[in-house]
Amino acid sequence: MSQTVITTTTLTTSRKSCDGVLNMGYTRTIPGLLKIGQILALLVAFLCVHCVRGWPSWATFQFFEVVVLWFLIALLIFLLMHLFRLQAKMPCINWPLTEYFHYSVGTILIFIASIVAAVKSQGVSALVAGSVFGFLATFLMAVNLWTSYSLSCGPHQTGAAV
Repeated sequence: MSQTVITTTTLTTSRKSCDGVLNMGYTRTIPGLLKIGQILALLVAFLCVHCVRGWPSWATFQFFEVVVLWFLIALLIFLLMHLFRLQAKMPCINWPLTEYFHYSVGTILIFIASIVAAVKSQGVSALVAGSVFGFLATFLMAVNLWTSYSLSCGPHQTGAAV
């Protein structure tokens, strides 16, 4: 009587410890590139409006600055959360739905602030440039809103066949 013994071996490789902390691959994905583009557009819009003197309408550009700065800080927080993989450490929050809500409110408010800033700029070139970058950030946020919709609210595939 002959017996056959089959042995299997598993090879595991360990990564460097810093590779598990920082997720730099996220910056090369479409959502990562969109976030970086939004941050840059909002930063330029804020600086264009903040550095100019002699605003034609003080309340309008204060509103523009507050809206742009608020969503700039929120985008930086979301980017840092993705870079340091903090979503996995806080599973009690639905992060895709939170980002979807952020993009929906941000798209509307930055669009309104950019329209008002463009109307009230009265030919001051820095204010016009700030509103143009506000419109660019609005477009990027709308694209990110559309892509995040499929993650948070879109149809989910199940393994069961109907």
